[in-house]
Amino acid sequence: MYAWIWRKLPGGVWSKLSFSVVLLTAVGTLLWYVIFPWATPLLPFDDVQVEAGNGQDAGSTIPGEEGPDEVPYDTASNQPKPSPSR
Repeated sequence: MYAWIWRKLPGGVWSKLSFSVVLLTAVGTLLWYVIFPWATPLLPFDDVQVEAGNGQDAGSTIPGEEGPDEVPYDTASNQPKPSPSR
């Protein structure tokens, strides 16, 4: 396919090379500004569903358990005091 495009471009080597760069830029711009924004909502990259190990949503709360913003362990206990410098 690329050889066919190269043969169909007019002019010598430098002319073909500059036409190729223009063609590549035009295709990249078309993809970046038209095709990708159109296709983004159709792709499942943002459709993430994380569940807790019990089949419940991670954000749901069960009575008696911590809420989604509460950490179930002490964060200060993992912070040891600095040792004296030598």
